[in-house]
Amino acid sequence: MGLTLYKGRPEHIAERLEKEIRVYDLLDKLGVEYERIDHAPAMTMEACEEIDQALGATICKNLFLCNRQKTQFYLLMIPGDKAFHTKDLSSQIGSARLSFAPPEYMEKFLDITPGAVSVMGLMNDVENHVRLLVDEDILKGEFLGCHPCVNTSSLKLYTKDVFHDFLTAIHHDMTVVHL
Repeated sequence: MGLTLYKGRPEHIAERLEKEIRVYDLLDKLGVEYERIDHAPAMTMEACEEIDQALGATICKNLFLCNRQKTQFYLLMIPGDKAFHTKDLSSQIGSARLSFAPPEYMEKFLDITPGAVSVMGLMNDVENHVRLLVDEDILKGEFLGCHPCVNTSSLKLYTKDVFHDFLTAIHHDMTVVHL
């Protein structure tokens, strides 16, 4: 694939989507360091493997979930190689019958489309409709890889910066889960 790692935001932003630029603007405003790789659309974890190797960051699977009534929404971050079983999570968060949330809610709350789900989308959830759930193993890595609200770029950030500076700035917290 020939991936190149760049430091910081892209030089030319004319072809970039506004939601991607907002991510760079916020990270820069917070003084959060990041590196970036631009690539073809990455729709699956398999497509992300080469990208994550080039980034040198924890492979993270992001799942957008909801309860049966579609009244509670969750963004779950787990290692890419870890299996997800709803019953293991449901009991920890007190919500029965979890399933994948419809894409329209993903766009409504996070301004993200399927394939680009990322913790960065929480910056668009100003009313805190989405609860962040983080598997404990994600927190063990020094770096975290995620999309900047589009699936044609990936970022490498310090894990501590994401779960402290970024979440604090966007007024979100997280619930650590054990899967």
